Amino acid sequence: MTAESPPALPTVLAGPILRRVEPNRIGLWLVTSAPIPLMLALYRDDDGQDNDQAAAPDDRIDLHAHDRVVAVGRRAYVHLIDVDLEAAGVVPLPGDAVIGYDLWLGERQASLVEHEPALCYEGEARPRFVLRQRLTHILHGSCRRPHHDSADGLARADRWLAGRRANPDDWPGQLLLTGDQIYADDVAGPLLAAIHATSERLGLWPETLEGATVADSDALYASPHTYYERDKLLPKGHPNAALRDRFFGGTRKPVFTSACSGNHLITFAEVLAMYLLTWSDALWRELAVTPPRLADAAAARYREEQAIIDAFVAELPAARRVLAHVPTSMIFDDHDITDDWNLSAEWEDSAYGHPFSRRIIGNALIAYTLCQGWSNTPDVFAERLAEPLQWFSENSCAAHQDQLIDALLGFDRWHYTLDTEPRIVVLDTRMHRWRRLRKTGKPSGLMDWESLTEMQSELIGRSAAVIVSPAPIFGVKLVENMQRVFTWFGKPLMVDAENWMAHRGAAVAMLQILSHRKTPENFTILSGDVHYSFVYDVTLRHVRTRQKIWQIVSSGVKNEFPARLLRWFDRLNRWLYSPWSPLNWFTKRRRLRVSPRHPQTVGSHRRLVNEAGMGYVGFNDRGQPVTIIQLGANDQDTRFSETGDLET
Repeated sequence: MTAESPPALPTVLAGPILRRVEPNRIGLWLVTSAPIPLMLALYRDDDGQDNDQAAAPDDRIDLHAHDRVVAVGRRAYVHLIDVDLEAAGVVPLPGDAVIGYDLWLGERQASLVEHEPALCYEGEARPRFVLRQRLTHILHGSCRRPHHDSADGLARADRWLAGRRANPDDWPGQLLLTGDQIYADDVAGPLLAAIHATSERLGLWPETLEGATVADSDALYASPHTYYERDKLLPKGHPNAALRDRFFGGTRKPVFTSACSGNHLITFAEVLAMYLLTWSDALWRELAVTPPRLADAAAARYREEQAIIDAFVAELPAARRVLAHVPTSMIFDDHDITDDWNLSAEWEDSAYGHPFSRRIIGNALIAYTLCQGWSNTPDVFAERLAEPLQWFSENSCAAHQDQLIDALLGFDRWHYTLDTEPRIVVLDTRMHRWRRLRKTGKPSGLMDWESLTEMQSELIGRSAAVIVSPAPIFGVKLVENMQRVFTWFGKPLMVDAENWMAHRGAAVAMLQILSHRKTPENFTILSGDVHYSFVYDVTLRHVRTRQKIWQIVSSGVKNEFPARLLRWFDRLNRWLYSPWSPLNWFTKRRRLRVSPRHPQTVGSHRRLVNEAGMGYVGFNDRGQPVTIIQLGANDQDTRFSETGDLET
């Protein structure tokens, strides 16, 4: 290599991420720098050792017929691998047994783990997982913001799993990422610079931009406003004022945060590169990033963010490893696309009626589909979206890009179920909104009647279920009532007024499902979104049903609430809504009995845990959560005790 030539690209840019795994199916996601052929090697009852027996896999599967390859640039190819084992002539995977796997790359069939030995735990020759017939342990979390000044909860999950390699009975059957896996609307300057360097290095597809002051992606990247000033990219004028505030203004929310969207991702290339740089360390290793020229205040901020991003990158090998070892399912929340996405009918009319904002949302949806959504339910996506995705991959012109965006905006199967015991029902609370026909500026219901009815059909006849709702169904009453007040004054955007109780129709329908005589006896609701963690035991009053409900919130993986503010919220919530409080009586959720659990490490009175990390839930044979822990990213874990004080 000469001094002028760039370093060679790694063959695998990101992944593998182990996705949907069933007895007759195994899904994987990865991105390569060339359209190479792949072969999957499976090792049954695998001890992980590189001895003579393990050197010969039990199954070799040519992935040509099982690998959907999507070109996203001259040197970037997304592999959506979905292996139908029966069609491949392979016997089903055994339940509760250790399965090892490797990928052989290219015509020479070089082993992936030989190229990337850090994917393996110490003393092991390849990634390994267990296909659980019954859920016994799961990990879950949301809200991974790279430039939040904390350690990474995914890296904590990796350390936790590393300490349990000797006993596969302790391995989790699922890793559920419940929203905000990326922050497309809130990006650190150093990460945006790395995104641009990555886009250039990989030759990610350029695009034209309509309705902005820049004509295309090249002009965007060269603009003096591309760092911290993207609000200036919309043309001036009254019709664009709402969009400027919505997407780039960092709408001020004095109750919660002052969000900053000055680096909001715009192009598909930017969002795709964001995934590559936050899920893998491969591209960071020899990435040359030139800091942009900035004004003094922005330059100081850039330097502060650089230290946090450097620490984030240092933990990426661990995050990448745990994603390769645990079957992983995902669902979007707003920051995967943009803040307050589809908050209200008014928001939707404003955002989708402008070509620039429609493209911003659409680009994030394309990247989400490729990097998260498709592998949740490959058959469903292939049936509806294979053709427009192929057109986009083969010729990423504006017309094909817009056709794919139109198809995604009309797609109605983002939600899905996992056929485990108990069944996991993952809700789409963003694209199936219960829109208000009047007072369109008020928040929509998180799900409409049709999608709630479909959800109920998935639950009928089950004894237990795990529901993934990105926003908590049962939240902190003080916060919900504050959101209600701001909504009454017509300012829902100021407080992220998105909760299940904000829309009477959606709230009543959800409570009816949870109390239906044919729905499960045990409901575990896993949520995130709020940037703090808590557990509520919920029972329904004045009904003859027998349901028990556990609301478990783990948030964030790498994000936290302002510490002082949360302490006051926690204290005020206990004072104002204690069982003997008159205010609690007048605001009582009369059909509910809610008891907050005690976190054992944050003080005798607190109920809310403000600690980045990953949630852990252990289930008994009845599908009831019996062990609930927040695995702290700083290695300080918080266990939630089984008794709590009555709140409402």
